[in-house]
Amino acid sequence: MSDPNQPADPAGGVPPQQPYASTPAAPLDAAQDKQWAAFAHLGGILWILPSLIIYLVFKDRGRLTNQEAKEALNWQITWILAWIASQIIGVIIGSFTYGIGYLLFGLLIPWALYIVNLVFSILGFVRVNSGGTYRYPVNFRFIK
Repeated sequence: MSDPNQPADPAGGVPPQQPYASTPAAPLDAAQDKQWAAFAHLGGILWILPSLIIYLVFKDRGRLTNQEAKEALNWQITWILAWIASQIIGVIIGSFTYGIGYLLFGLLIPWALYIVNLVFSILGFVRVNSGGTYRYPVNFRFIK
């Protein structure tokens, strides 16, 4: 049986479905904007994933969240690249120094980098949560 309200398909098959209309998400109010911006920094404690999710979900819903999540995400990318570089250098130097270089570059420096990430992420959270903005001291801007 064909539906008289549906346009006829010339091939005699089922007509294509109309795509669902999606409504844009509501903008964040000032308190939510500040909250998610602060959480983007605090999420750095758990590496890149929280900052990435907050950036992708809330970037178009709040100006402060867009700005701070982008800053936090750039820091996480910078930090992970430094961590990977220390691991590679540790393996290379460790192969020539019977493991002493790996102890320094493969274990101690990554732990120091994690402590730096932890401190900067908490500082960013506190600064943004108190109403300001936060810029990491060393940060490459991969996402503009």
